[in-house]
Amino acid sequence: MTSTPNDAGFQSPLQSDSESNTSIPQSAARRAAPRLSLPYRRSNASVASLFASTSSAQHSPTASGTSTPPVGVVNASVFSPPATRLANALNSPTTATQPDEARQLLLRAFAPRISVLASDDCQELLRHKGINGGLLELLRPFGEKVGGRVVVRDSTGASRPWDDFGIRFTAISDGLEPPRLDPTPTDLPEYRPARLRTGGDVEQIDELVARHLQYSQDQPAAGDYFSGPETKPHPSQLTPFYTLYLRRLLSGIPVTPHETFSHPVALVIAISSRNPAPIDELRTLYASSNTGQHKPPLWVNNEFLRYYVLIHDEDHDDITKSTALYEQMKRHFGLHCHLLRLRSNECLPSDDDSMRLPTCEWLSAGEELGEIANRESSEVDDDPTPYIFESDAAAIRAFVREMVTQSVVPGMERLSALWNNEVASRRRGIAGKIGLVSKRFTFGFSSRGSSGGIGGSNSNYDALQGFYKPDTPEAVLRKLADYAFMLRDFKLAQSTYDLLCTDYKNDKAWKHYAGANEMAALTALLGAPNVPSRIRVDSLDQLLETACYSYLTRCSSPYSALRTLILATELLRLRGGSALDDSARWATRILEDRLVGPIGHALLLERIASCYSSRRGFGVLKSGSRARKAAFFHVLAAESWLKVQKTKQAEQNLSLATNIYTARKQKEEGMTSFEYMKVFLKELQQDVVESRPVTRDDEEVKQEEQADVEEIQEASSQRHARSLSTAGTGAAPVLSGLDPLGVAVVAPHSPTLERPDPANDGFE
Repeated sequence: MTSTPNDAGFQSPLQSDSESNTSIPQSAARRAAPRLSLPYRRSNASVASLFASTSSAQHSPTASGTSTPPVGVVNASVFSPPATRLANALNSPTTATQPDEARQLLLRAFAPRISVLASDDCQELLRHKGINGGLLELLRPFGEKVGGRVVVRDSTGASRPWDDFGIRFTAISDGLEPPRLDPTPTDLPEYRPARLRTGGDVEQIDELVARHLQYSQDQPAAGDYFSGPETKPHPSQLTPFYTLYLRRLLSGIPVTPHETFSHPVALVIAISSRNPAPIDELRTLYASSNTGQHKPPLWVNNEFLRYYVLIHDEDHDDITKSTALYEQMKRHFGLHCHLLRLRSNECLPSDDDSMRLPTCEWLSAGEELGEIANRESSEVDDDPTPYIFESDAAAIRAFVREMVTQSVVPGMERLSALWNNEVASRRRGIAGKIGLVSKRFTFGFSSRGSSGGIGGSNSNYDALQGFYKPDTPEAVLRKLADYAFMLRDFKLAQSTYDLLCTDYKNDKAWKHYAGANEMAALTALLGAPNVPSRIRVDSLDQLLETACYSYLTRCSSPYSALRTLILATELLRLRGGSALDDSARWATRILEDRLVGPIGHALLLERIASCYSSRRGFGVLKSGSRARKAAFFHVLAAESWLKVQKTKQAEQNLSLATNIYTARKQKEEGMTSFEYMKVFLKELQQDVVESRPVTRDDEEVKQEEQADVEEIQEASSQRHARSLSTAGTGAAPVLSGLDPLGVAVVAPHSPTLERPDPANDGFE
């Protein structure tokens, strides 16, 4: 006889209070759960804006960037042909047709970096304006997305417009310092911009997402993620907390020798119209960035674009003199100059054309944690974000677009074509292959006689310092590949990364070798959406395995290994079909290697469950679906959320798992019931009930306890009698009661009850 869902105990933990029929008063059920002592946190209204990305408006496409996947993308399976619409969507240059937010995050994360170096008079003008962080604080929000479309030409000469192209304004020393001095989080409130703006600390990312989760659960809003549990998100969409985790993982990439994504492609040298000797000051700042105190490290190519900016004070200076000075700048330094007209008076909220300075989307985890700590410790509840005039915002947007479209992008295209013709083409030819073979044999014989082992005369790799000099062919090729990736020319980037893998392996430059394998796999996933299974298994898996092994075993770089695997997981998930299993497998690899903290562990379990939920079967029997695996990982995610005391997240995953198991029992008549899973789910539901924090006052609870003590005793005696009767007949355990939200509370198992047969437990 087939049992009904109610008999199996698959009640949803998200029922309303009116639907729960309980024999125990609600006050008694609330008192049965232990109280959770939450840490005291001062209520500050200004903190709400920092949690806006996860606490409100996350369902709108403009807030999170999530776009609904096109029809046919997630329904592809191993038994059906790949969807052609997926390939068209992945190759489309516009963000409106891209099916997934993770791909957009990846493309926007690896954006060109532009350093900012301003004179003292320029910084003083901006401080008088109310911008304490100087020119960098003013420019950062406007560079994350360039207004309008940016046209980029690839290596074949084809032009492609992009709607989401952006740059990153950084300080000249950002990314060089470690994110913290010691593993303890005591340094987070300390205001050290160069340290806080450096990413790569997984512990800080875990802590930041935990703060966002706690805020969303403590102060629910009308449109937050937890307000509508009846509307389940699409399996392919990212939750706001997982999106935050990805964005902070890719924010503030440290400046390292093995990759050049964080190396500056240009430098903004700015002065103001107040400067008494403007031309001499510009030359002094240039010398400081070239050979002085602001010189980059030895492994950073110092021959990048210098862009000169004159900031004109609209309120106090004469525009005629500034225009004459601007023309003199162009005669001395070329056409890469700009006259930026700003008002020096401080903008007040009461002004007619005032607006808040936009919030930076790509903050590092340490920087955001430091800002949260500063606002919570502040006695002022007002938002400290400065105001600017709308005329200033329009002038900055025009400046950023002109610099990107007329100087930065054309300069990167010109350098890419030059390096491709002079270095990469020779390396791809027959002469380059012969030279590589001769270098390999010469290097092998020289390494036998040398005591260092990797100090061959033909190797350009400095093994003692761990880098290639910027003018060596290996460093130039890596810069060419990274430029092509930032310009989204994935075909040129992939071919160049493949060349570098062989060179770095011969030189035993293991971190460079791991980085080349990482980017070769990502460009293969980005550039060719339809790849046969054999090529994917033989090529992509080998690249990912090599990169992960080198990062962890040879280089001790868990952050880089985590970035490699989590990006590969998201890009594989876009392909659908059997690639969803590969995506879940690499995500499981992250958990096995313990590359994430407790919050990241639970988020990845949710993501694995969403991968299996996106796998749709074919035919009437739904062959190839992974519904039960999805439910299993939802259960694991619920258990992980309970361990970190995130009850609402646990309830969501428990509800999704319950719905999947219930749907399968309704569709498949005669299917063996999940006895072990029923017991585990009931115990998990009980844990969720006990983990809910009590919000009533102690005095009110005490009065209710005195009023309901007799009812509790009577209900307890009735449950004891019913348990004795069911134990004698060998029936299944009955529900002892329901909590106010309708979660089943199961009585403890009697040792005399017969355990189900393990062969018929219902697991795959």
